[in-house]
Amino acid sequence: MWRGKKVAVVFPTYNEKDSIRAATLEYFRTQLADEVIVVNNNAAPGTSDEVAGTGAREIFENKQGYGHALLRGIDDCTANGVDLIVLSEPDGTFSGHDLLKLLAYSDDVPVVFGTRTSREFIWAGANMGWFLRWGNWAVAKMTELLFNTTILTDMGCTHRLFTREALQLIRPHLTIGGSHFGPQLLMEVVAHKIPFVEIPVNYRQRIGESSVTGDLWKAFRLGMRMIGLVLEYRFGFVARDRTMWTPVPPPPQVPALPLQTDELLALAKSLEASTQETTSVQETTSVQQTTTAQEKPLLR
Repeated sequence: MWRGKKVAVVFPTYNEKDSIRAATLEYFRTQLADEVIVVNNNAAPGTSDEVAGTGAREIFENKQGYGHALLRGIDDCTANGVDLIVLSEPDGTFSGHDLLKLLAYSDDVPVVFGTRTSREFIWAGANMGWFLRWGNWAVAKMTELLFNTTILTDMGCTHRLFTREALQLIRPHLTIGGSHFGPQLLMEVVAHKIPFVEIPVNYRQRIGESSVTGDLWKAFRLGMRMIGLVLEYRFGFVARDRTMWTPVPPPPQVPALPLQTDELLALAKSLEASTQETTSVQETTSVQQTTTAQEKPLLR
């Protein structure tokens, strides 16, 4: 729970049997996540056994793909009245400690993106070599330049936070079920003019091997698909009728209540008494000064 708002963490899982239990417990230990939702996307045998007993809720998505799994978790959260939805991965790369940072910024903006490209937050052994790091940075900067957004330095970081209202606005436009779902999610936030901020998050060594970024050729193809997606949005090839984000108005200010008649009378009497007291003091001082002057002998 965060400031009275229900918080859920969504984990898509396919090949994270060896890390999902520890990742789930790490988020629960923060005492900020009301629930962890594990989306079993045809996961490795034994994954459900690892999830059992952690307190997480497991749901299933048979359509294979990173995007399909995350959309299943998003739909579950919005249908069940979750206020703040945090996307993450249960492979050990992201830290539950960063949940506090994401939530803190959610007080100011409806969307908080994580970035894995800040050098100080990249752990030894993390799969963030020069190609992945600078590739994500370059595509993010291209997006920032083409759409005049706030600062962007990472196009594909899963660790993100959304308010329910922001996800409900862009959900009809999310169509990608594959690995480049993350960039589409970002592009729809930009296209809907939803305020966002990007903050650095810890990026640690993965437990097990990624089916995408673990292969350089697959990572290259994913990067090219990201670039193509950004250009499609920029030049209107993904043209849809969108309802732009409407800023939430500030709470109305309650006007000060006028003073009642009896309060006004009391205030007037108080001012009158204060004035009389001041006049009395001045008259006494004047009399004392006159008497002193009369008693003073003349100098010859």
